[in-house]
Amino acid sequence: MIKLHLALAFLAVAAFSAQAAEPKQPLYYQDPSGQSDFSSTPKKDSQGRDYVPVYEDPDATPAPAPKADRGKPLYYRNPMGLSDTSPVPKKDSMGMDYVAVYADDLAGAPGSVAISPERVQMLGVRTEVAQTRAMTRTIRAVATVAVDERRLAVVAPRFEGWIETLNVSATGDAVERGQTLFSYYSPDLALAEREYVLASGDLAQGALSRLENLNVPPDEIARLRKTGKPGRVASFSAPISGVVMEKIAIQGMRFAAGDTLYRIADLSHVWVLADVFEQDIADIHPGQTARISVAAYPDANISGQVTFIYPTLNPTTRTAKLRIEVDNAAVLLKPDMYATVEIAAPLNADKLLAVPDSAVLDSGTRQVVLVEVKPGHFEPHAVKLGHRADGYAEIRSGIAAGDKVVVGANFLIDAESNLRSALQGFTAPVEAKP
Repeated sequence: MIKLHLALAFLAVAAFSAQAAEPKQPLYYQDPSGQSDFSSTPKKDSQGRDYVPVYEDPDATPAPAPKADRGKPLYYRNPMGLSDTSPVPKKDSMGMDYVAVYADDLAGAPGSVAISPERVQMLGVRTEVAQTRAMTRTIRAVATVAVDERRLAVVAPRFEGWIETLNVSATGDAVERGQTLFSYYSPDLALAEREYVLASGDLAQGALSRLENLNVPPDEIARLRKTGKPGRVASFSAPISGVVMEKIAIQGMRFAAGDTLYRIADLSHVWVLADVFEQDIADIHPGQTARISVAAYPDANISGQVTFIYPTLNPTTRTAKLRIEVDNAAVLLKPDMYATVEIAAPLNADKLLAVPDSAVLDSGTRQVVLVEVKPGHFEPHAVKLGHRADGYAEIRSGIAAGDKVVVGANFLIDAESNLRSALQGFTAPVEAKP
């Protein structure tokens, strides 16, 4: 019986020893400095120290690793970030302890920031490599549709007469070149034709020249030569194909020499006149393609070509007028329509160093980007900007191609960087002599 009790006791001691020897699994790992920063897996802090494992049984928790000797604090700063320091520990008006500032806190470039990987992920920090790229700036302008001045004609007879028959009687009618607009009777023209019929030799040639100067159509002169009889009524033909923009002629009316009876425009080719701001003129050149949008046809794909930049500037709006020529065979664009113009203007023949617009922190007087010098370490770099286009900003100086710049959460990092710069700007106060 005694042997049995001894065996059971031996087994109990062995089981207890095995259980004690079995390694315990930590619940989590804590920052070695004692800060409220935890991790579910083993890791190191920014100074290379191991995080301390925390176990369920407080008695089994190993003693925390000794803190690295950071030396004597240089001074103590206000916990709220105010420019107030103390050579000795103290509290502010709210009872908060002043924060000790050590030499290693001021190491690194002014304003540099070190952030743990977990915090980088929590803040949503994103970076992008600065690189050279072809930059194209989109210039937008308001515009109006106008008649091509080279495709505009007026009907203004060079003689006096009366309209007997009106063949084209409405504004907006489409006409073809050579189509009869109206027929007329003209005493002056009838007299010139009679002189031509009766004259001979040089006189006949002079009478013919007079008929040509009066702009008598060639077919009327051919008829006169063939028949030898002056006509009582003649017809006037359209000088070009197009649309009647203006009609003064009325059946039976008397007209004087030089009166405008019709205004005809060829709308198969029109001008779009855009008002471009003064600062955009340098990026626009003849030959560039322009995309045109009108409210009437928002889905229409209309494009034209820049052909001329007018040499004057509107002193009131500070804009220059730009001529864009557009094929308008379907007559979608109508004179005096409002339009919006977009011109893709390349900024430079060579590629430019650029970063996303979101990477630039602009105070109005100073532009800064945050560069990731190594994982979790960021430094502010003052930059000189050039053009902005397509969501990117040209960098003329301050960083180089290949630098990784922060494009997301940079305002949060910048706030911490400014605080660090302020701390570095503090000077430790001189301790009072006893």
